[in-house]
Amino acid sequence: LEANYPNPFNPVTQIKYALPEDVYVSLKVYDLLGREVAALVNGFEEAGWKSVEFDAGNLSSGVYIYKLSAGRFTAFKKMLLLQ
Repeated sequence: LEANYPNPFNPVTQIKYALPEDVYVSLKVYDLLGREVAALVNGFEEAGWKSVEFDAGNLSSGVYIYKLSAGRFTAFKKMLLLQ
């Protein structure tokens, strides 16, 4: 899981990640209170590099957390939205 680019962003950013094998993937965005604000990926994906665009035009400025779960792997990263 890579850092989103650009960061800070307004209102669109790219999130990139690599999968070493075919696996079920979940990529979700949460606010700092732990509420899910977006589900960007939720399904089976083939191995390789992936890129997902996140449009936060309907959200307010602030820090958000994105979480990638792929098989037994889980990672979190922060991003900053400036509207």
